[in-house]
Amino acid sequence: MKKNGNGLLLNRLLEPVTASLNDEAAQKLMAIKADRKTQARVARLAEKCNEGELTPDERHEYQLYVMANHVIAVLKAKARIRLARKSQPA
Repeated sequence: MKKNGNGLLLNRLLEPVTASLNDEAAQKLMAIKADRKTQARVARLAEKCNEGELTPDERHEYQLYVMANHVIAVLKAKARIRLARKSQPA
């Protein structure tokens, strides 16, 4: 994870959530994946963004998807770390 101010803040904000995970919840969290319709929509918005063709509403929608992805990525990383630590011998 990038260690800029926003990344560190997000990490700190999500720490209480991930600290409360049990193994089952951590495994389920790692399996979260957007459905195909959402994936296709994000891919289309990304394409339009790269081409400079997003409308203001599409830009807002795309930014929301990107922010949600960051939150989910941090949660998944923390879940992976938790499970990796549990599998190491004491």
